[in-house]
Amino acid sequence: MSMTAGAFRIRDATEQDIPAIRDIYCDTVVNSIATLDTEPPSLERQTDWFRRHGGRFPVLVAESDAAVVGWASLSVWNDRGAYLYTSEASLYIAADHRRRGIGTSLMDALIARARELDYHVIIARVVRTNETSLKMMRGLGFQDVGVIREVGYKFDQWLDMCVLQLTLPAGDGRAAPSPQDAGTPRT
Repeated sequence: MSMTAGAFRIRDATEQDIPAIRDIYCDTVVNSIATLDTEPPSLERQTDWFRRHGGRFPVLVAESDAAVVGWASLSVWNDRGAYLYTSEASLYIAADHRRRGIGTSLMDALIARARELDYHVIIARVVRTNETSLKMMRGLGFQDVGVIREVGYKFDQWLDMCVLQLTLPAGDGRAAPSPQDAGTPRT
């Protein structure tokens, strides 16, 4: 998969992208509440995470001037078999490339991939004070389904987590994934 949107291109991530994916994530861990991770992952940990993805759990990147400037992934929502058609979306954009439409384009591509993979539901978790991300997700059709209050503590504050859900139309008769596909990668 590869598509061009504005001054950037969206494509499937490769192992060569792992350092850039990690750099974007580490900056988010250290400087933002977009993730409730508090320790930046090592390159080894990020590589392990990446290698658990693929197939039903894609990782996409946005590339501008040959540099990765954002990434999105689908991961296991829950490893119990009945959740096979549900995934969790993650999205991270390099700080100097935010508010340029990259996040929306990555999510559009990720949603399209979820449809191809015959997912029925995509879950997103967004910190309640992250209005920019909440607005974007709602604009993509995600609906609020709950708030988990004071579930995280970062930067000397308790944080509420909004849970959003996008329900995709029923599949078009393609072969369903096997139960063995449940319970693999998670961000």
